[in-house]
Amino acid sequence: MPVPVLIIGFAIFAQGTSELMLAGLLPELAADLHVTISQAGLLISGFALGMLIGAPTLAIVTLRWPRKRAMTAFLAIFVLAHVVGALTSSYAVLFAARFVGAFVYAGFWAVGGSTAMALVPPDRRGRVMSIVAGGLTVATVIGLPAGTWIGQHLGWRGAFWCVAALTALAILAVLAKVPDLRPTTTPRVREELRGLAPPRLWLSYAMTAVSTAALLGTFSYLGAMLVDTTGLDAAWVPGVLLVYGIGALLGMAVGGRAADTRPLGVLAAGFTGLLVTSVVLGLAAPHASAVVILVLLLGLAGFGTNPALNSRVFGIAPAAPTLAVAGNTSAFNVGISVGPWLGGTALTAGLGYPAVAWIGACLAGVALALLAIETTITRAHRSRVPNGERRQCAAV
Repeated sequence: MPVPVLIIGFAIFAQGTSELMLAGLLPELAADLHVTISQAGLLISGFALGMLIGAPTLAIVTLRWPRKRAMTAFLAIFVLAHVVGALTSSYAVLFAARFVGAFVYAGFWAVGGSTAMALVPPDRRGRVMSIVAGGLTVATVIGLPAGTWIGQHLGWRGAFWCVAALTALAILAVLAKVPDLRPTTTPRVREELRGLAPPRLWLSYAMTAVSTAALLGTFSYLGAMLVDTTGLDAAWVPGVLLVYGIGALLGMAVGGRAADTRPLGVLAAGFTGLLVTSVVLGLAAPHASAVVILVLLLGLAGFGTNPALNSRVFGIAPAAPTLAVAGNTSAFNVGISVGPWLGGTALTAGLGYPAVAWIGACLAGVALALLAIETTITRAHRSRVPNGERRQCAAV
């Protein structure tokens, strides 16, 4: 795997740690800022909202920029946003800092993802995206529990300072090793926008958004559920989140290898696993031993689909290599925004933490229904193309 791809994955890890770490710090952060748990949870949704808007906006604005310049600019602004977040005592300022950081993080995702794709042949896209998106998985495995532990011992501000330091290190690595790629032809926004026309692309975006909402709705309140419903001591929460991260890492590794040859099979297995796990978690939430196993399976199923969801957009929309990635990044963050919002609505209504898992199960069912439509369209498309092209169709 080219070293620049690993560096891009590391930068995603540094920034992704910030995206996820608040899930384990909601009680402490809410108490310090004098807000409710649901309001603190909106900081996760606010981050996702910034990514939702930032991905297409910055992909268009920087379309003609050298890739290294764009990535380093995004990383530098991300560092500054986290310094502001670590210093403020205002919920509104923290929300704004999270939004700005997410805005440029989304730009990094779009530019970094397309840069990584340009460094490898088409038959390795799934594996490359498993490395790039694997940065977020490693953030789940290491960054999330480490950020939770740091937040519990040094305060949530200490976690923000650590993210800023990691991102500064990523800037140095990008400057040192990532090639200064420039477009071989002058990119045109109109051409990329036209490349987003295939209906299957938007169906794929819908699956990305719904499945992510199913996973992140449950995940965002997992730390609070472990203490409130399962009855675990708060000191055990980072350990359980580490189990979730291990499952996510395994899912990403397996899904990345299979995504290049059987993308629809990967999606079917992942969505089904997410549905079943969410149902059982809603039933078994008070039982600690069962919850630990289910948290592992939740990470496995939820993240196993990521390489396929990320890489297949290049095959569906080859004429829009940057905006296709940006659109998928936005779709992920629609899910990240909607999932915690739905969960917070259920909690505000007094339904309790198990209800969040049941919402996840319903959303996973919707993802499976969308996949059934996608499968029907794909089969119809294959039946209309010559035999020699069917293998290429199967890869997307």
